[in-house]
Amino acid sequence: MSAVLEHALPRGVTVTHRLRQVLLAMMTGTRQMLVGYWAVMLVSFLAVGIAFKLATGGIDHSMWDYGTQSPKYFSMALGITLTPAYFSLLISQGVTRRMFSVAASIYLTGAATATALLWVLVYQAEHLLYRSQGWSQTLANPHLFGATSEAGLIFTEFFLLVLSHEAAGWLLGITFYRFGFWRGVVMLPLAVVPAAAAEFLLIAQWLADALNSIGYQRPPLAVAVPSIMVVSALGFSVGYRLLRPMALKPAKG
Repeated sequence: MSAVLEHALPRGVTVTHRLRQVLLAMMTGTRQMLVGYWAVMLVSFLAVGIAFKLATGGIDHSMWDYGTQSPKYFSMALGITLTPAYFSLLISQGVTRRMFSVAASIYLTGAATATALLWVLVYQAEHLLYRSQGWSQTLANPHLFGATSEAGLIFTEFFLLVLSHEAAGWLLGITFYRFGFWRGVVMLPLAVVPAAAAEFLLIAQWLADALNSIGYQRPPLAVAVPSIMVVSALGFSVGYRLLRPMALKPAKG
């Protein structure tokens, strides 16, 4: 299959080269969105948050932890954006639907990794600052980790939550783009399965207290982590299958 694709491409252009170009297009187009979001988060919840707490009488909670609900919903929006923003443009330039889907999966996985790493690094920086000042770094939300020094668990939690919400966003973007608003609404419960699975398997952040109050217990991480990875991968795969028969939409105006 790869040999056939390479033969069909212009001379000197390989499948790998084309994939890199698609990834570069996605990265370039969404770079301002990502960098802007991260900058706003850093300023709002770290710099301004700490300054506000100091002005009002000291710090007893992690300020960065107040922003932990945000990255998964932003990442869902990122997943929603890819198909409406890039599908017609890239497919009309000769990119196959399979390559578009592979590139989107790679890009979103990379974005999930970068976001999780950012959360790990800022927690560590905040930990050093709080320790140097003698402040308490109590966490405002339930997590897989009990202290901000547990970098591995921090990365695991945020990577899985972000990736699963990206997969849900990917499906939402495709279903609404292909089927229209009303049929997209009907398919919405299926599209959000990857995000819902992660929430119920990890039981972290805002949903944790509600689930714990009814006696629901988190499954072992040895079960939860691979299950979320599998469900997210299936979400990306289902998105590709929905894209395969989809025709290009005519330009408006």
